[in-house]
Amino acid sequence: MNALAVWAAVTLISGIDVNTDSLAGTILVYVAVGAIFGVVNAVIKPIVKAVGCLFYALTLGLIGLIVNALLFMLTEWIAGLFDLPFTISGFWPAFWGALVVTVVSWLLSMFLPDGDD
Repeated sequence: MNALAVWAAVTLISGIDVNTDSLAGTILVYVAVGAIFGVVNAVIKPIVKAVGCLFYALTLGLIGLIVNALLFMLTEWIAGLFDLPFTISGFWPAFWGALVVTVVSWLLSMFLPDGDD
């Protein structure tokens, strides 16, 4: 699901790119980046929320948008460690890309069964 959300972000947001030569390579990059983003969100986001819960309360949760952008940039950095051709050209593309990923993931979770039903 994250792979489709990352694809949507790359498609819709200028400044987020995947540069591969083949369709199979592109799909592999999307799957890998989606997996990395899922792990980053599962491991780091709860820690950030626990440590910064006062900021979440003071900003009525809007700090979460910035946190998501920073986590998306962290995903790009980790992807670079694995030599994946996934790039984000700054904070604002990361901000809008994280927003697209969040919305697309939410929409997909509404329409695709997750096995808990």
